[in-house]
Amino acid sequence: MSPNAPTRVCILGSTGSVGVSTLDVLARHPTRFAVFALTAHSRIDDLFAQCLQWRPRFAAVANSQQAKLLQQRLRDAQCGTEVLMGEAALCELAAHPDVDSVMAAIVGAAGLAPCLAAARAGKRLLLANKEALVVGGALFMQAVREGGATLLPIDSEHSAIFQCLPEDRSVWHARIDHIVLTASGGPFRTRDAATLASVTPDEACAHPNWVMGRKISVDSATMMNKALEVIEAYWLFDLQPEQIRVVIHPQSIVHSMVVCRDNSVLAQLGTPDMRVPIAFGLSFPERIESGASQLDFRSMGQLSFEAPDLARYPGLQLAWDTLRGVPGSTAVLNAANEVAVAAFLAGTIRFDQIHSVNALTLDAVRIATDEACAVDALIALDARARAEAQHQVKRLTP
Repeated sequence: MSPNAPTRVCILGSTGSVGVSTLDVLARHPTRFAVFALTAHSRIDDLFAQCLQWRPRFAAVANSQQAKLLQQRLRDAQCGTEVLMGEAALCELAAHPDVDSVMAAIVGAAGLAPCLAAARAGKRLLLANKEALVVGGALFMQAVREGGATLLPIDSEHSAIFQCLPEDRSVWHARIDHIVLTASGGPFRTRDAATLASVTPDEACAHPNWVMGRKISVDSATMMNKALEVIEAYWLFDLQPEQIRVVIHPQSIVHSMVVCRDNSVLAQLGTPDMRVPIAFGLSFPERIESGASQLDFRSMGQLSFEAPDLARYPGLQLAWDTLRGVPGSTAVLNAANEVAVAAFLAGTIRFDQIHSVNALTLDAVRIATDEACAVDALIALDARARAEAQHQVKRLTP
């Protein structure tokens, strides 16, 4: 690629909230970036519209029926985008020799394989899929090292930590005492805990600060998203579990903090807009316009912080428990949570039973000592955990 050629970007999960925000940032820099590939799981109409606007070389969908339909619609619209399908296509696009940067915005464990492919191919990998680290942390970080990939976290909390640290990773251990991940507390921070059993999916998805998909919105309401982020931080920053702390910050202005050895605190602040960490990841080590509004400190008001209530958010403790448990425990937790949240959104279990499914699944699934050592073994463990979680859902269903 010539020095002045645009950076070619593959967006895995382009129709989700992070994918749409990524395209918004790219649109602000039309000569700097080019969209090489877009992928979607089920929002085919949205993907079709994105292909007409961006004219990527490739688009990928989940199955052959979707692929056939999308390809015909693109031909009728005289759009030359080639349509691929399945997980193999995601991995192929993530590792494609003509791709420079990969935005990994697929939700859930389904993002692990293409993230591994991008890492092994040495891409600039913008990681918005926390489950790749939660499920396959050791394998994933090994792939990043061996492939020579540039790993840039996109979750606002981990991007904040990364922005507070020097580019030279070799000095991180000497400087960090611990990190503090901030959490909004979700929509039920002040709600009477006795009423949480009656929470509806629409209520759980009404986040006070962020616009997100339904699954991650429910995770925010239970604070399971923060549990997964604790696990993600463990791998990203090579910390001990006790070096990762969580504090409730309802305003979502301070996105996270690094407490240094000398007890000074470094923090990254900004409006709650995912375009900020996305723009940082796309342009690192430079800074480009993100489209987010600036903070006005004169009118910002009070910034408050409080300890998380583990009785209200019982799933949060599972993060530290699984990090100290048998390798593979975090994969079981993630699988159980995906099943539990899906069951809640479908109206099968109550909001307060999400934690029950997660805890019962962790207790029931026995993990062999080598199950976290290979991709196939992790996939099999993920399947066993999901089956057990489905069993627990049925037990809890009236």
